Amino acid sequence: MNDKTNARTTGETTAHGTRVDNATAKDIRLLLKHHGRYHYSAITRRPHFVWPGNKQLAVYIGLNLEHFAFGEGLGAELAPGGPHPDVLNFSWRDYGNRVGVWRLIDLFDELSLPVSVLVNSSIYHYCPEVMDAFRERGCEIVGHGRTNSERQGQLSEAEERDLIKESTDTIIQAEGKRPTGWLGPWISQSPLTPDLLAEAGYEYLLDWCMDDQPIWFATRNGKRILSVPYPQELNDIPSIAGRKDSADQFADMIIDNFEEMLLQSRKQSLVMGIALHPYLVGQPYRMRHLRRALQAIVARRDDIWITTAGEIARHVRTLPDGTIP
Repeated sequence: MNDKTNARTTGETTAHGTRVDNATAKDIRLLLKHHGRYHYSAITRRPHFVWPGNKQLAVYIGLNLEHFAFGEGLGAELAPGGPHPDVLNFSWRDYGNRVGVWRLIDLFDELSLPVSVLVNSSIYHYCPEVMDAFRERGCEIVGHGRTNSERQGQLSEAEERDLIKESTDTIIQAEGKRPTGWLGPWISQSPLTPDLLAEAGYEYLLDWCMDDQPIWFATRNGKRILSVPYPQELNDIPSIAGRKDSADQFADMIIDNFEEMLLQSRKQSLVMGIALHPYLVGQPYRMRHLRRALQAIVARRDDIWITTAGEIARHVRTLPDGTIP
């Protein structure tokens, strides 16, 4: 057997234990760095399961409550911002906490909708009455960092651990219980974020948008943490602030996605999340179209499970091992 044949037939083992047959040395160079959190799984080839009430489509709203530093840091923009202090964009975002969120609470009450509230912990210091209102509604509280003026993925391990602890402690002090879910500010994660969240007692995270079903993530201490689907398409920031979709286009996206997922869910149980920010959909002309979209969903209440991200995660933990990849 010559050297060329050896190059074709000799296998090489990756860092994750997968043996790969090599046609040429070039094939080895094509092996990409991997996160190591989950393996590929085709959604159509997974075990069957159902949500409570024998439903097969779970729908939840993730409402982002965010507070921003004045004169520094990050922040979504309505118009191209100038040098700090960027009064135009700062005040536009603050409209969400002063006006938009209260209109949304009225809408959620009108439609009897549960909500997962993804909260920057600085909200508790800036406008605690907002959190009082959600606590009165019995809403789920999800950790969302300190402020969306920063990205946690840029921090050292010690700094990121401190950020998670500070945010968590603030929520525990106000709510009297520990949050079980986390969404990083700006969907920002370091390579260690799932490990640090699991070690801090979190049961699920929302940052990854790669699936329509929950997926188990591996962590360095051997304890699994669940990834619950969180949308980047049905999300008003990428849609409205990013792609410049109109209010009616965003509402139509929600309705079209819902109707198609309801059809797809006849074959297997799915999760549909809707990500909202009060400074965007809390604007009156956008809220009018959002109301239309949410009315279309609640009209099918008997056919779906309208719930929270936390309830989805809790139900998954009752399923037999191997049901969720």
